[in-house]
Amino acid sequence: MTMQPTTARTVAELASRSAERYGVRPAVRFKRDDEWLEHSYAEVGAIVEELALGLLEVGIEPGERVCILANTRPEWTFISFAISAAGGVVVPIYPTNSPEECEWVAGNSGARAVVVEDAGQLAKIERVRERLPELEHTIGMQGGIAPLDLEDLRARGRDGGDRVELRRRQQAVQDDDAYTIIYTSGTTGPPKGCVLTHRNAMSVGAMVEELGFVKPDDVSYLYLPLAHSFALTTVLGSVDQGTAVVYFGGDTKNVIPELMASAPTYVPSVPRIFEKLYAIATAKLEQASPEQREQFQQSVKLGVEVRRRQHRGEEVPQEMQRAFDEADGQLFRGVRELFGGRVRQAVSGAAPIAPEILEFFYAAGVPVLEGWGMTETTAVGAVNTLDDLKFGTVGRAMPGVEIRIAPGDGEILVRGPNVFREYWRNPEATAEAFVDGWLRTGDLGELDGEGFLKISGRKKDIIITAGGKNLTPANLENDLKQSRFISQAMMHGDRRPFPVALITLDEEEIRAWARERGKNEDLAALARDDDVHALIRAEVDRANARYAQVEQIKKFTILDHDLSPEAGELTPTLKMKRTVINERYADALDALYR
Repeated sequence: MTMQPTTARTVAELASRSAERYGVRPAVRFKRDDEWLEHSYAEVGAIVEELALGLLEVGIEPGERVCILANTRPEWTFISFAISAAGGVVVPIYPTNSPEECEWVAGNSGARAVVVEDAGQLAKIERVRERLPELEHTIGMQGGIAPLDLEDLRARGRDGGDRVELRRRQQAVQDDDAYTIIYTSGTTGPPKGCVLTHRNAMSVGAMVEELGFVKPDDVSYLYLPLAHSFALTTVLGSVDQGTAVVYFGGDTKNVIPELMASAPTYVPSVPRIFEKLYAIATAKLEQASPEQREQFQQSVKLGVEVRRRQHRGEEVPQEMQRAFDEADGQLFRGVRELFGGRVRQAVSGAAPIAPEILEFFYAAGVPVLEGWGMTETTAVGAVNTLDDLKFGTVGRAMPGVEIRIAPGDGEILVRGPNVFREYWRNPEATAEAFVDGWLRTGDLGELDGEGFLKISGRKKDIIITAGGKNLTPANLENDLKQSRFISQAMMHGDRRPFPVALITLDEEEIRAWARERGKNEDLAALARDDDVHALIRAEVDRANARYAQVEQIKKFTILDHDLSPEAGELTPTLKMKRTVINERYADALDALYR
C-alpha cells in the first residue's frame, strides 16, 4: 500500500511546509514562570529555519548525527526539526540517563554535536567527553551553560545563514535516509540504535490522517519523554495535521493539575497516568460496601452501553438515559473534569493497561484507546479507534501495516512502511530481527476473527515455574497496579516452586492513608508496618482471585522505596527491567522462599 503524507515528503521539510500551510494557527503552548505562552506555526517555522541555518554555520554536514539530551519542552522539538532540515540525523538521549549511558549513545552514534538542556545535563557529557573523539560541539538550550547555545545558533542563522544551501539540503533528503536513531531503552543488554527513516516517520502522519486520529482543531497535552518514539511520533503527527501541542511544565507531579488547566482534547500517555487518575476517581470504593461496589460496576456497564449507542447514533431508551444521567452527575462528570473537561480521546501505549480501567473511562466520556507498537515500528502497529473498539485488545492493524502470528510460539510478526531500516552498526542484530521480511517483535499474542490483536506478554518475560507451568506476569501485575496504594509490582518465580512479588508503595497515597491514622509517614517505616502489609495483602488477594491457583502470588515483600529510571530499574516509559530488578533484590526474593 502506498501512503502519502499530507504536508511534506520528509521530516526535513515538515516544519517549513506546516508553517506555510497553517500560518497563525497555534502550534505550541508551554509554561514559563507560571505563565502559559504560545507560538504559531509560522513562528515555529521561523525558529526552526534560523536554528537549521545556524547548524550549517557551525559545520554540521548531511548525515551527521546530533544528540539531544533534554526533558520534553518546545526547544527539543525546534532543534530536532532543525537537525532534520539541515540534513542531519536526530539522536535522542533520555534525560534520566547516567553519564555512562550518555557516552554509549553519543559514542556509538558518532555524534558531532550534543544539545543539552541545562548545566546538569552538560555535566554528564563533560564527565565522559574525553572518550568521545567525534564530538565537536556542546550546545546549551539555555544561555550561559555552554560555549554555544540555541540563541547563538539562531543569531548566526539570521546574520549569515545560507538559505539556498538549506533549501538544497532539505530537498536532497531521501525517503529512505535516516531521520533518527533511537536507542531502545532495553530491559536487557546495552541499548541498540534503531534507525528510523523519513519514510517511516511520515508514514505515521499518513496513518493518523486516514484514521482521523488527530484533527486540526485538537489540543494535545504532551508530557512523555521526546526521546521515546511514542512522544516523537505524536509531535510529528500533530505538526503534520496542524494540531496545537501543550508541553507540560517539567514536573510530572503537576501533570493532573496541568491537564485540568490546559483542557486538552487529545492525551497520549503510558498507562501509569491513567492508573493514577483511575485510583483518584475510585478512591471512595476502598470503604464501599459490597452493594456499593456492585452499584459502581453496574454504573460502568450502563455507561459503556449508553456511550456505544450514542456513538453509533442509536436511540437510548428513556429509562436507560435517566439512570445514566444520574450516574453521570454522581460519578462520571468529575472524571471528565480531572482531564480538563474536553478530552475527545486519549491513547495508552508502551505497556499493557487493565481493561477495567479502559471501560471505566469510556463510560465516563473519556475514551482511552489502547494501542500497540515499538520503537522498531515507529511506535505504531495496532490501535483501537472510536469506530472499532474492543476492550482487552490493542485494536486492529493500522492502515498499511500487516500483522500475523508466528506458528508454534505465537510471536507477533509485523511488516509495513513503519518498520525500521536497521540497528545502527549492528548487522547481526538486524538480521536476527527479521524472518522472511517480517519483523520479529518479541511480543506474544493472538488475532481474533475480527482482526483485533490481543497481547499475552513478552517472550523473554514468560515465567516457567519449577513445576513446568508457564506464567505471563504482566496481567496480574497490572491488576495489582489498579490499587491506589501500589506503584509497581513485579512477579518472580522462574524455576521456583510458586510465584512471589516485589511491591512498591505509591508514595502520595500511602502517606495520605498513614496521615489519616496518625502513623509515621516515612516510606521505609510504612514498608515495615503490619497494617500496611495487611492493606497490601488485601490488594494481592483481590488480584489473585481472578487467576488459577498455580498463577497466584503466594508471598510478597514491600520495598522501602519506589523503582525508578534513575536507578536503572525502569525504562523511561516505566517498564520494569526485570533482569536488573531480579539481580538487585535477589536476597529479598530468596527470603520469600525460605
